[in-house]
Amino acid sequence: MKLDRGYNRFVYGNIGGLNARYQWLRPSYLIISILILLIVGPISFHYFLSKATGDAKHVDRKLLIDVEDTLTSLTGISCNSLKSRIEELLAIKASVTTELRDLEQKRQRLQESISTASNLVESLHQEESRLNIELQRLKTSVQQASLIQKELDEKNTPEISAPKIIRATHENNVIMPQPLIGQVVECRMFNCFDYSRCSILSGFPVYFYDVDKYRVAPNDLEVFVKTTVRQAMGYNPHITNNPEEACVFIALVGETVGNTFDKQLLESNLHSLPYWNGDGRNHILLNLARNFYSKDIFDTVNTGRALIVQAHFFMFQYRSKFDILAPPLLGLPGGDLWHNLPPMVPAKRKFLLSFQGELPLLQTYMGGGDQPRDPGLSEELSVVQELSKLSYTTTNDKFYLQFSCRGGGGYGDLREWQICGMETQRNSILQVSTFCLILAPPELSRSSTTALQTRIFEGFKNGAIPVILGNNIEMPFSETIDWHKSSIVLPKARVMELHYFLRTISNADILVMRRQGRMIWEKYLGSTQAILDTILATVRERLNIPPLAAPMEPSPNVFNDSFVPLKSDTIIPEPDTDENLGPVEPPFPSITFKRNFSIALVARYEMWNVIGDPFYLYPYLPIDPILPSEAKFVGSQVGFRPINMGAGGSGKEFSEALGGNSPREQFTIVMLTYERDQVLINSLARLYGLPYLNKVIVVWNSPKPPSETLKWPDLKVPIQVIRAERNSLNNRFLPFSEIETEAVLSVDDDAHLRHDEIVFGFRVWREERDRLVGFPGAAFFHKYYSYVYSQVMPQAIRDKVDEYMNCEDIAMNFLVSHITRRPPVKVRYHYYYYFFFIFYSFYLPIPFCPNIEKMRNQRKNGVKGLGK
Repeated sequence: MKLDRGYNRFVYGNIGGLNARYQWLRPSYLIISILILLIVGPISFHYFLSKATGDAKHVDRKLLIDVEDTLTSLTGISCNSLKSRIEELLAIKASVTTELRDLEQKRQRLQESISTASNLVESLHQEESRLNIELQRLKTSVQQASLIQKELDEKNTPEISAPKIIRATHENNVIMPQPLIGQVVECRMFNCFDYSRCSILSGFPVYFYDVDKYRVAPNDLEVFVKTTVRQAMGYNPHITNNPEEACVFIALVGETVGNTFDKQLLESNLHSLPYWNGDGRNHILLNLARNFYSKDIFDTVNTGRALIVQAHFFMFQYRSKFDILAPPLLGLPGGDLWHNLPPMVPAKRKFLLSFQGELPLLQTYMGGGDQPRDPGLSEELSVVQELSKLSYTTTNDKFYLQFSCRGGGGYGDLREWQICGMETQRNSILQVSTFCLILAPPELSRSSTTALQTRIFEGFKNGAIPVILGNNIEMPFSETIDWHKSSIVLPKARVMELHYFLRTISNADILVMRRQGRMIWEKYLGSTQAILDTILATVRERLNIPPLAAPMEPSPNVFNDSFVPLKSDTIIPEPDTDENLGPVEPPFPSITFKRNFSIALVARYEMWNVIGDPFYLYPYLPIDPILPSEAKFVGSQVGFRPINMGAGGSGKEFSEALGGNSPREQFTIVMLTYERDQVLINSLARLYGLPYLNKVIVVWNSPKPPSETLKWPDLKVPIQVIRAERNSLNNRFLPFSEIETEAVLSVDDDAHLRHDEIVFGFRVWREERDRLVGFPGAAFFHKYYSYVYSQVMPQAIRDKVDEYMNCEDIAMNFLVSHITRRPPVKVRYHYYYYFFFIFYSFYLPIPFCPNIEKMRNQRKNGVKGLGK
């Protein structure tokens, strides 16, 4: 090391000496010397020439030699050497220029290489981001699979699905003891019905005796009854053509033409039915009234173990929860019943109470002083006299009370209140009446009469709330329908307090009762189809047999089975906000049909009286119950996963799926489009990486299929493109079979929503599952409402949507609000509200807080740093 250092000093020292000696040979010194030469030389030369006289040819050679000597003395270089030196410098310049050019080319190539490497690094970063997201997805999938496996190991409830139909034929009858109480046959379901023919998985098959092949009634059937009943039975999904597998058998006995017939022949015809099985077990005998004077035709007829359905029953004859009290067939055969119905508002109408009727046995005592000897008539006279006083009340209330049929119109039953006038006249009075009075028959042995059921039918149809005096009567389908919310039943002893009682009912309660009565009338009473469906649904629920699954809309793919759509390049998702939007999970469907057998027990009231559709079984309902908040702390933790494993303290209070104690779930996006390919693709691309997204369904409304060269984004969730049968905006609300989640987000194909906005809307919907939760151009709703929109809502509304090619979103809004009696929920992301809170706080005169007031004053005074 020392030798090397000494050598270096020696070498550098000598080089330094040489540099000092030949310093003038450096290019800078040479250039200065040349400049001096070029300036001084010509000046001196010009000077000597200007002194010279005579011709240039006679210039003194000595002068030239002096000039050359002068230049040599000044520069130390001769003229010949100077020329060679200049040429050498020019060569050096050219060489340096060439080297600089080569270096510039190398620099450009290096810059290109650096740019290429930077692009490669950026693409590698993007690929790393994509792989990290995919890795996180796979980790989440593994975690979810492990949790699902744990849940399956711990849960006790078996997995269930749509009801499976398992039917078995029976060759031999099951021996059943005769249901005797003393000497009277007292039938109930447990002792008169053969359950062995009706498995809970049978689907409730019903066999209907063809009225033309099997003649049961002694007289001819009334034409309307015969035609509409046969038609309605043909539409019922439970009807089977195989009597060997049937659970129940239906025979139409009446209404018949004529008032008299041979009851012995009726009994003989019943017992000769091929599947009567000796005692009529599992048979339903229909005596559907069509006239006011229809009576009980089964009196003194041995009907065995058969169920009787009619409108007229005596108390000793009516077998509670076995026989069925049904209204008369006074409506249309079926279809939409809302036509020509009066409006629901205003609450109070012209008449507070109305009544039209006549009791023939009472006419001789009215207006006189004599009292009838019959206690029932005596009480009825007192009621009439008290009601007559209402016409002279001093209040502003008006009453329309008519206790005699002016001009006739009665049907001749002397011991029952007759119905007066024509139907159009009665309807005109009822449509301007807030309440309609219904007087129970004075003969207490009657549970119901056809005339009484007719009054109830007409009252609900015209929006007049029935007020029934006499609590000894039975209401139609009272086993399942709650009549307390749609009618008023009082004992006749309350007649003196009736006016005061009616005045205490508020307008809001009146509208609630009127609307409930309208719903009951349309669903269960208003048509032949509705009445027969209700009869069968009542018997089916007694047997704890779930209804058949509601039909879903097929989802035909717009592409052929062999066609594979093109995929676009990988889409890098936008960075999420600081808020945890939730995990990007693999798609999993919602649990379906989890309440097949419990819904008739737990939600029976809601099915019949709130939702009003006990005829079909839906995969899930917006009223399905959830576990209480304390359940996850006492052993029901399965299915509840805290956010970030409970990090931050608040994660324990909410499940990972943003639904409190609701099970984890996802949502399906339904997007309707019509020949806007690029707009559609852009909207789909923005959904990449959206948390809780299960599937995207594109409803292709155009008859022209999408281009085969169209590149679809890879969202890591399925994209189902469904071919629509026709171009209709109603297609966006069809219950497609591909929708496997309860939550549906209906989005316009040009809507632009942030991921955090969508997740926030989904969170709000999970807390308001029965309501419509939406943004401008998009809305969350429960899939159940797509069934109601497409299969229950009046067809006239859907026709208007097709006519105007608009307003389908308005129709859905009104439908959900009509069912729930609650408005939709409009949401925007909470940052949006925070911005407007700050914005308005600067302008509102009342300060929200001292800090806001201080900021407002600073802004007015021009303090820097505050936004304009």
